[in-house]
Amino acid sequence: MAAPQESNSKLEIHKQPAPCAPPPKYHVAFADSDAEIVIASSEETLYRMHAYTLRTTSGLFKTLLSLPPPPGGHSAEPITVHEPDAVVEPLLRLMCGLTTSPWTSLDQLSAVFALAQNWDAPGPIAHLRPALTSHKFLATGPLRVYTLTSHFGFRPEMQLASTHTLSLNLFDPAHADVLASMPSTAALPLLRLHRRRRDALRDMLDSPERFLAGNGQPFHCSACAITPLENRTWRALKHRILRELDVCASGDTLRDGMWGPGGMGTWAEAKACWAAVCVKPECAAANYDRVATIKQIRACLEGLSARVEVDWLREEGDAN
Repeated sequence: MAAPQESNSKLEIHKQPAPCAPPPKYHVAFADSDAEIVIASSEETLYRMHAYTLRTTSGLFKTLLSLPPPPGGHSAEPITVHEPDAVVEPLLRLMCGLTTSPWTSLDQLSAVFALAQNWDAPGPIAHLRPALTSHKFLATGPLRVYTLTSHFGFRPEMQLASTHTLSLNLFDPAHADVLASMPSTAALPLLRLHRRRRDALRDMLDSPERFLAGNGQPFHCSACAITPLENRTWRALKHRILRELDVCASGDTLRDGMWGPGGMGTWAEAKACWAAVCVKPECAAANYDRVATIKQIRACLEGLSARVEVDWLREEGDAN
């Protein structure tokens, strides 16, 4: 038997070349090869920035870049920022004078604010400031806007945000975390504003000068001038009004939503008050003028303070 012949072919082992490292991922708007500093986001996007721009717009980088450079110039290693692109890119755009996209959420705006503060970048902070009081954020998160504006000492914006919090019940557990995050110098004025409105309205509702028929002691029927009024229904209505103001300090259900769902016109206490008549059979005149009383209640609401008092806070340009 013939011996098996050895194959002339040899097994060739090809050494695989080492995988090439992927090219750096520079942001298209920050890829100038002449820029000396590279900043990396937490998503590993790289941003080339000119040292001059960083020095003149950020106190932090002004300090860092004022140090003598190592031999050979600044290191090519990126400076890593532990923030995503949605935070890093807008701030760098503001520092470079570039346009920014509309803010998608209050969370994003708050994060950009925080990074600008950490970098000591007053220019971007001044640019971001008007965005805090946009209708979108005041309507959806007035308490968070109030917290941010109080943190930065923006008094006009803080007072505007406090007015928008009047539609909230501050004692609702849903707001506990935000209130807990506030310093007492911001939380106490806000709580006082809500309480002050209720107490002031209570005093107005109890005033004989404003509501003579309900609060006069004694007050006789305005038609027959004989029967003293029994003001039980008026007292019940006053208590209901004050309970509503505890829940919604703005008083919207008393003013704007008078006849809407849940408005004062639908309350059992209001219906009973307007239905109350003189007990003298041959008189039976209405105890209270519904139109005049509602008008006076609205006038009382308009006279309530609607913003926090923050005398402890002074902004640049305020008089001493």
